[in-house]
Amino acid sequence: MAEPLTIYGDPGSGNCLKVKWVAAHLGLPATWRDVDVPGGGTRRPEFLALNPAGRVPIVVFPDGAVLSESNAIIIHLAEGSALIPQAAFGRARMLQWMFWEQYSHEPYIAVRRYQLHYLKRSPDTLDPKLAERGADALRLMEGTLVRSAFLAGDVLSLADVALVAYTRMAHEGGFNLAEYPAIRAWIGRVEAGLGIGPYPGAA
Repeated sequence: MAEPLTIYGDPGSGNCLKVKWVAAHLGLPATWRDVDVPGGGTRRPEFLALNPAGRVPIVVFPDGAVLSESNAIIIHLAEGSALIPQAAFGRARMLQWMFWEQYSHEPYIAVRRYQLHYLKRSPDTLDPKLAERGADALRLMEGTLVRSAFLAGDVLSLADVALVAYTRMAHEGGFNLAEYPAIRAWIGRVEAGLGIGPYPGAA
């Protein structure tokens, strides 16, 4: 049996769960190590020695190599698998969504969720752009998923893994997923395809 990967992550983080899901889906042996991000776990010297950027997730490979950034990790883990389209343009479409997720989705939906769900801030104290741009992101996804079963085409890919993580938690950021039926149906397809089951706090 291959030596396991070690995944350092916060179980409440969608970015960390992406890595856990892909490793499990592909049958890669992995050991999970909780990192208490709100408690300063990423600022401790032993963690900073692994990732000077002070962020989770990271993966430590059996040879001691360390890789950070969730989307980079899942691309590396999934190379050669069905989660990455073989055709060059299909792969590029997948990457298009993954880049968009980190620039136009996560900074609004995940950040608003963190402010409301973890910091317990009142919605009227938050930057209104978080709600506006998060809703823009959901509308773009809805329009795509009305026409396609998955984001990059007709089969599950890493684009779906990357985007389902925080989308299925979006209600905790004040976004009403009932307004997006195509997204809700897609969430179910992705959860079934990855074998992860529904989000415990699903709306």
